[in-house]
Amino acid sequence: MTLRIAHLSDASSLAAISIQVWLETYIRRGVNAFFADFALSEFTAEKFRALLNDPDEHFIVSQNEDGIDGFARVTRDRPAPVAGGSTIELSTLYVQPRHHGKGIGKALLGAALDHARAVGGPSLWLATNSENTPAIGFYLSQGFERLGTTHFRIQDEAYPNDVFRSPQQG
Repeated sequence: MTLRIAHLSDASSLAAISIQVWLETYIRRGVNAFFADFALSEFTAEKFRALLNDPDEHFIVSQNEDGIDGFARVTRDRPAPVAGGSTIELSTLYVQPRHHGKGIGKALLGAALDHARAVGGPSLWLATNSENTPAIGFYLSQGFERLGTTHFRIQDEAYPNDVFRSPQQG
């Protein structure tokens, strides 16, 4: 595993990993048009190219000998939706399911925390689906604390998400 800053040429790989991880994590009983349409419209190479060109976005990828197997996205100037959070969000931390348990998520999280510190953030915040017990357990094991709840929205549907804050950095 090698961690590096994402390149514009990684946009399609980031989109593909996002579709794979998002569907694997949140769609447990079969893909219907509502969720398929969301994933296919949200996770596109074009949207990732725009994010990669945004100076408030920072992407770190995990690269193995064949390609990217995970990534972290850190967003500056995005206030937490609940009290007690910072203005730096860990917007995404995705690792391909077949690579879980290899330390990739922990390494990406460490790099994201280093970036937050480098841009002057005392901590970062994140939100994860309230039913995503593996992710919640991972963040708690890394010293994160739960701050409250917000909602992730797809059209008129709202899904509860727990909001966490990283340990304060000095």
